[in-house]
Amino acid sequence: MGNKLNDPIGRLMGLRYKSHPWHGIDVGDDAPNSVMAFIEMVPTDTVKYEVDKVSGYLKIDRPQKYSNVVPALYGFLPQSYCGKLVGEYCSEKSGKKEIKGDGDPLDICVLTEKSISHGDIIAEVRPIGGFRMIDGNEADDKIIAVLKNDATYGNYNDISDCPEVIITRLKHYFLTYKDMPGLESEAEITHTYGLDEAKEVITRSLNDYKARFENLEDILKHV
Repeated sequence: MGNKLNDPIGRLMGLRYKSHPWHGIDVGDDAPNSVMAFIEMVPTDTVKYEVDKVSGYLKIDRPQKYSNVVPALYGFLPQSYCGKLVGEYCSEKSGKKEIKGDGDPLDICVLTEKSISHGDIIAEVRPIGGFRMIDGNEADDKIIAVLKNDATYGNYNDISDCPEVIITRLKHYFLTYKDMPGLESEAEITHTYGLDEAKEVITRSLNDYKARFENLEDILKHV
């Protein structure tokens, strides 16, 4: 998939202004086989960071109330959107009716042996699978990927290659990091899926993005 925004004006703007992580970074020509991920958080973070959708800057969402920390690099796919197509696929695979996308970029967890000290970076990664997570009636898939050419994880081709303990840690984090005393969580993970389904979710999220932001390219050309 080529970058819709990779025109001369877009390139010139990129030299002078910081690209918006969601809209201004190319997901990669070989998506969904290999993708560029924007990393918001790393395993040493004790504060939940996320990109502000308006400004594109990394903001503090909330301090973690408990000792759980994300067990992998965590971020999202640029120029992706969890909308109608992602919701329909989740509904089809889970058997749950009227599931919709959560309206956010597609989340991604990246496995690497290296200690990355901070987020707000981009990384080229290879998807190997994912979780079918549903929060309320919204699809909140988590794609699992490996850092390209990583010495430990770089040869993994499917989630079946991944040790079970890593999958368990990731599941535990996403099912508990929003826990609040006295409130019941609506989040559940219905399936762990492999590479083929991960590619389908990614492709649908990229097409959902095109449908949601179909006029963005024209707008930028006239800035």
